[in-house]
Amino acid sequence: MENPAALIPFFEQLYRLERDKSDEILRVFHYGDSHTAADEWSGTLRYLLQARFGDGGNGFSHAGRPWNGYRRLDLKSWNSNGWYSDGLAGREGDGLYGLAGVSMSTERAGEMVNLQTEASRAEFHYLRQPGGGRVEISDNGAVVEIVDTDGPGMPMAHKMTLSPGSHLLTARTLDRRPVRLHGWVTENSRGLTWEMMGINGAQASIGLKWEDAGLAPAYRDHSPGLIVLAYGTNEARNKDWTFESYRDMFVALLDKYRRLAPAASILVIGPPDHQIRTRAGWASHEKIDLILEAQRAACAARGAAFWDMRDRMGGKGAMRQWVYAGMAQGDYVHFTGPGYRLLGAALYKELMGQFSTFARVRREMMEPKTAGLSAPETNGQANTNR
Repeated sequence: MENPAALIPFFEQLYRLERDKSDEILRVFHYGDSHTAADEWSGTLRYLLQARFGDGGNGFSHAGRPWNGYRRLDLKSWNSNGWYSDGLAGREGDGLYGLAGVSMSTERAGEMVNLQTEASRAEFHYLRQPGGGRVEISDNGAVVEIVDTDGPGMPMAHKMTLSPGSHLLTARTLDRRPVRLHGWVTENSRGLTWEMMGINGAQASIGLKWEDAGLAPAYRDHSPGLIVLAYGTNEARNKDWTFESYRDMFVALLDKYRRLAPAASILVIGPPDHQIRTRAGWASHEKIDLILEAQRAACAARGAAFWDMRDRMGGKGAMRQWVYAGMAQGDYVHFTGPGYRLLGAALYKELMGQFSTFARVRREMMEPKTAGLSAPETNGQANTNR
């Protein structure tokens, strides 16, 4: 972990959460490409951290299934067939796609998105737009609200208090008028969330296409303690990137998230090793070197922590061993479920190692030492052992 001091604000919140000094939700926003979108990696981190610091719930999740392979390990979501997904790689538009950069749109009545999970409170996120239609929201089959999405263009969130336990939340359109949905936020009363916001095929620059006006309300109401940015695999295959252009783009991306969440820590995770087929066989993609160094330079310039995943895998060329071990797929790019879970456990171990150092130093420097002397020993000397 390079520049772990950048994680001190996040670690302070972890410290207070672990010692029951905080009754709030500590949120982690994890943006990335298909490695993140699989949710095996991010889901492992969610499971391990919530087991230690408390289950804060799912946090943000997409409305329905914006692409066929979308899933979250901690909930179930699905939708009817009349929706169109905006914001995916190659589907650029107005950039008003909500917290995770993807929205679901329809102009038909009777279209539904569903979410099944356990939570004690929920929010329904949508875009208010001129001429927008009405949406009926139900909880376990009972209608609880009808939301009118007509109005000046602005992202909105409808809040709901839920009884503890299992919930099937459904949003159903009532009119043949445009409706654009961003997703749900489902949380418990306290604990940690690890919110997966990966998009298949995404490059880091996709975040610069999301309008600040569409993100700011969600960041204001759901301020994250940590923002994780995990990109680079797709950029390595993009011939247009140079070291300078990619570094400058990444600096601009870090600046954007600093504006949105000035108190949050930022952790950048470099791309894993991957290989391409050549006439001589499989070989490591050389441009990963450029992407890693550009990300590292941007982090140094803007005070973000950096974790070199390729190095943790075993270095350049390590993907071949991961494939042979059954930890990576035959495309020499993506991992298998066990491989992603192993990477998640490795990052958890790294984070907790740094957190342990922080906690020890914090206790030594900030918490008062025990005053007074202990009872005398039998030889009459004061017992100075501690």
